[in-house]
Amino acid sequence: MNKIILTGYMGSGKTTVGKELAKLLSIPFFDLDQCIEREVNLNINEIFETKGDVWFRKKEHDLLKSFIQQKESFVLALGGGTPCYANNHLLLKSQESHSIYLKATVQTLTNRLSNEKQNRPLLKNLNIDLPTYISQHLLERSFFYLHAHHSVSVDDKTSLDIANEIIDILKTNPLSAS
Repeated sequence: MNKIILTGYMGSGKTTVGKELAKLLSIPFFDLDQCIEREVNLNINEIFETKGDVWFRKKEHDLLKSFIQQKESFVLALGGGTPCYANNHLLLKSQESHSIYLKATVQTLTNRLSNEKQNRPLLKNLNIDLPTYISQHLLERSFFYLHAHHSVSVDDKTSLDIANEIIDILKTNPLSAS
């Protein structure tokens, strides 16, 4: 059984790698933000505007817990902020799932996010330059990301390369039977 949770900063490739990994393993892929969007029939920007940050973080926490408790295999991509709230970083340490931190440099993240500012709630109304913001924000969030069982560098790699690297990690670090 494989329950794989991908975490990392926005733009690190959680969704892209997650889909590739799920395809290679023939298991379902889920994106936590998309699951929440479907459940309330609003996009992330609308959820933050209408229901607020606290509501979103509670929903996110509850959904993450329910995924971890599932018996079936899956790949789950978390939102970039998920580990940073409601002690979700501690859930990444669960022995019932594999958590993988997709680690990217500030330069990689800047390159990937520079054209996506309007689609990202945290970047939408940014008043400082993007590399500075990412650098500061990544420093704050790294503590939470590093609670994942494993880290994989994503710089200068394809999603297929990263997915195969994760599969190698899973082969050498199987979940212990409970």
